[in-house]
Amino acid sequence: MREANGILEGLMDFSFRRYAAPRMLKFLYAIHLLAGLIAGVAWVVLAFQQAPVQGLVALLGALVGYSLWILYCRIVLEVLAAVFRIANTVAATPSPGDSQQQEYSEPSVAEMVGAR
Repeated sequence: MREANGILEGLMDFSFRRYAAPRMLKFLYAIHLLAGLIAGVAWVVLAFQQAPVQGLVALLGALVGYSLWILYCRIVLEVLAAVFRIANTVAATPSPGDSQQQEYSEPSVAEMVGAR
């Protein structure tokens, strides 16, 4: 129940200090997979009503399409999760005005190529 409160708190955060989407990724994934499954089953049922051969072709197409849908949804949500992780990492790094000044030095060509 704690996670549900966290999601609601994230949705009601009008200052946008916390991200709500990372907590909802599992839910979004499940909803998209369910929607793809419903669409595939509906397509197959409608095709079987037309003709058995059409239904079999639709069944094969639905299996391939649903596999691609799962892959697509997974990749998109992993990219979204990576973006939020990057945002959290960038927010956690000290700014240049902090007491610990970070110096930037460009690597030499030998370091970039990997020569020693």
